[in-house]
Amino acid sequence: MILTAYGCADLPASAFGAPQVLPQPVEAQSQPSPQLEPRYHVILHDDDKHSYTYVVEMLAEIFGYDRKAAFKLACEVNDAGRAIVATCHKELAELRVDQIEHFEHDPRLLGEGPETMRASMEPAE
Repeated sequence: MILTAYGCADLPASAFGAPQVLPQPVEAQSQPSPQLEPRYHVILHDDDKHSYTYVVEMLAEIFGYDRKAAFKLACEVNDAGRAIVATCHKELAELRVDQIEHFEHDPRLLGEGPETMRASMEPAE
């Protein structure tokens, strides 16, 4: 056997009398894909007591809508009787419904008790 200028590292293992061992292919382990949480719509319901101003202020404070987007939603609530104001995971939807229903009293409702808007949630399927 003649060693080349490349050295022993370049010779196959069989050149030294040892059987050649090939690496075994590694099977890709399937990782379970993360499950996305079901999403829910937060729905604001219309009433005849609250002003557009109140609804716009409430949507801006709770959801961060700008005045134009909040006014558009207020119009939708008035026209359709309800509007989807957010779509999110269940726990956040529950929080948003609670925030709407416990939002501060509208001082423009003269002579009436503390009324709040009504909201609900439903699966966003």
